[in-house]
Amino acid sequence: MAYKYKIEEFLENLPVKQNRILINQIPEILGISYNTFRNYCKIPLQSKKDIPYECVRKLEILFGMQHGELTNEEPKGEHYMELVKKNVIKKQEETFLRL
Repeated sequence: MAYKYKIEEFLENLPVKQNRILINQIPEILGISYNTFRNYCKIPLQSKKDIPYECVRKLEILFGMQHGELTNEEPKGEHYMELVKKNVIKKQEETFLRL
């Protein structure tokens, strides 16, 4: 099963001793419970569930990752100017149809 975040992947690539230490310390670093952390690790790729941004950034820093590298999915979106252009075109079409 693919997960939304690379937390499990990172931890599995560590030596066993380091893995155990981190699994116990990460919840404390993030200010969450152990169970919440384990739930974060197991979020399915297509799930709408998410990890709070602050926790994601802390994990990226902790794991030595660049901004955005913790996620297994590419963020999707449009530049705001594209949305503005679409809105203007839509308004023009509505005006034309009323005539």
